[in-house]
Amino acid sequence: MPLPKPPTRKAAVLAPADFESQAAPKTGKRTAKQPAAAEVAPAVLDLFDTDVAEVPAAKPLPVAAKPAPAAKAPARPVPEPKPRKPRHTGPAKLFVLDTNVLMHDPTSLFRFEEHDVYLPMITLEELDGHKKGMSEVSRNVRQVSRELDALAAADGLADPKAGIPLAKTGHREAGGKLFFQTTLLDVKLPDGLPQGKADNQILGVVQGLREQLPGRDVVLVSKDINMRVKARALGLPAEDYFNDKTLEDGDLLYNGVLQLPADFWERHGKTMESWQQGGFTYYRIAGPMVPALLINQFVYLESPGAVPLYARVTEITGKTAVLKTLKEYTHQKNAVWGVTARNREQNFALNLLMDPECDFITLTGTAGTGKTLMTLAAALHQVMDDRRYTEIIVTRVTVPVGEDIGFLPGTEEEKMSPWMGALDDNLEVLARSDSSAGEWGRAATNDLVRSKIKIKSLNFMRGRTFLNKFVLIDEAQNLTPKQMKTLITRAGPGTKIVCLGNLAQIDTPYLTEGSSGLTFAVDRFKGWPHSGHVTLARGERSRLADFASEVL
Repeated sequence: MPLPKPPTRKAAVLAPADFESQAAPKTGKRTAKQPAAAEVAPAVLDLFDTDVAEVPAAKPLPVAAKPAPAAKAPARPVPEPKPRKPRHTGPAKLFVLDTNVLMHDPTSLFRFEEHDVYLPMITLEELDGHKKGMSEVSRNVRQVSRELDALAAADGLADPKAGIPLAKTGHREAGGKLFFQTTLLDVKLPDGLPQGKADNQILGVVQGLREQLPGRDVVLVSKDINMRVKARALGLPAEDYFNDKTLEDGDLLYNGVLQLPADFWERHGKTMESWQQGGFTYYRIAGPMVPALLINQFVYLESPGAVPLYARVTEITGKTAVLKTLKEYTHQKNAVWGVTARNREQNFALNLLMDPECDFITLTGTAGTGKTLMTLAAALHQVMDDRRYTEIIVTRVTVPVGEDIGFLPGTEEEKMSPWMGALDDNLEVLARSDSSAGEWGRAATNDLVRSKIKIKSLNFMRGRTFLNKFVLIDEAQNLTPKQMKTLITRAGPGTKIVCLGNLAQIDTPYLTEGSSGLTFAVDRFKGWPHSGHVTLARGERSRLADFASEVL
């Protein structure tokens, strides 16, 4: 379509004929598709009711003459959250929250679905006493205060007894209301309980609410075991806060390894394709086991009299999956910085640690399974030999097993050195592996290795970005899910993060196997193409350590 001629003088406007020539429809080119275009006319008429007379193409259509039903129909409503099926019948429960629940999970207010939440005044007083400081608890308390302020500002507190809808600040999953204690509940507790203690005041609130609201279930929610024991001794229902748990049972945790059945080839070998590429053998299978597989999951098949199969799932497309054979790190020719795998799970772990496509790896297992030694050997090999990463960053949670020894002198690395005894022990083992270098050569190698290892504290991780680093997080079972998220999001381009931990050795208060940050990361990252997990089953430290792990 030719454009109209531009005006010859400044500030001149186009003539009306120029506009009409541009807006006039072309004739004779799309006559066959004219009815199809006219069918869209009713939608135009619905939106622009006043311009019906100005649209000449819609005039001969009988459908366009009946816009009334569509005009009466309201616009598409704002999508609302799908109502969840209540797990019980009857009125919603009323949960009285202890202070430690809010300190542990600042979003716990919105985790009770259709049930209501009640906050005693002593809970708010305890929150106010913990808001100062730079600890994780203080940050959680400040976040809870901001959430409460937003809820109160959104409602205006017109009628405190009516409650504040928890969904007013955008949390649509919360269908209940928030109630504050506005009156003093005169309740007589047993004489053995001191009246001035905060826990006993909360117990009094629960008992008073049960007397005032006989038709509702009033339940105390607390992370404090002694608090729940006292509540049940008084005949008051009390529960733990379960919403932070990733898994109900630690035995259900994904272990990254799957044993294939004995009839695997009979059931999956009929339509199998196989080829070799880059020194590895690939198998494309289709069968009933494919839906149960995950990316980067290890599978093995060991049967007497047959060659064992050790492979990793590299691709899942529809109803087919691709298995890739592994590199045998059990052989001395494939040793990683002098370290070889001693069992099947260690071989799986080294295949993950040496894979440049895996950015996030988690290794769990009991004491002596070789988690730290294998990870450190793989890190040194890729930093010193392959030059894939620039340096190794080692960190861990500083939670003592016994009594704290007090303040530590020196710089950040000097303060962290007492916590890094495992690192020193493993470096000593790796330095001994080269027997031909001599004492001077081993000393020079040890100095060079230590120059490539940086020990950092978790307290200064926020806001940092690691580029081309190998990050090793030891004792990751003591991390909370929020701390785990803070550490993993520090990774920049070319960085690999490895988390090591033993879920049977959690020292952080209020953390369990189901709510640990390590469990959280394993469960959320399973099946991602650039992550992997292996649970190491057999200890290789010594026969004494193996026997102690079993019987003690």
